[in-house]
Amino acid sequence: MKKALFSFIYFKLLGWKAEVSVPDYDKCIICAAPHTTNWDLIIGKLFIGAIGRESGFLMKKEWFFFPLGYLFRWMGGIPVNRSKRTSLVDQTVEMIKKSPKFHLAITPEGTRSANPNWKKGFYFIASGANIPIVLIAIDYHKKCIYANKVITPTGDIDKDMREIKLYFKDFKGKHPEKFDIGEV
Repeated sequence: MKKALFSFIYFKLLGWKAEVSVPDYDKCIICAAPHTTNWDLIIGKLFIGAIGRESGFLMKKEWFFFPLGYLFRWMGGIPVNRSKRTSLVDQTVEMIKKSPKFHLAITPEGTRSANPNWKKGFYFIASGANIPIVLIAIDYHKKCIYANKVITPTGDIDKDMREIKLYFKDFKGKHPEKFDIGEV
């Protein structure tokens, strides 16, 4: 029922397309980019539901106020307190190890503004939990979301991050001027 509803909204009402060739892993980190608008969350959740998959996501705790907090938690949101210096990577790795299924979407830019210095937490989480990174690109120009590349962390973060950034270089966010892969 949920898949049918999300498919109807995503494909029929909004007119988006999907290209998916990656397996539905039991556990993975989803690296989603470009992230240039809050609409990415809505479009991304509709996409994931339309293809019959699920994913949680990290979001700053300030968004989890009443009544939005209930909605975001229902959607799979995990509030993050960015003012505290806690090891979110270690905590997430432990959650993954204890869970039979775990899919977590993370935007590497860490912001909706142009940021050439991508966060690497998603990489360290995947590496620490020994799980793949599924690259999911949202392209507003083509009205399509692509899920057709998987990266297995090799431990050579510079090489792997270069490959990840190069994958995303040609996709257009809603506000293309707010997306920057930096020097690669």
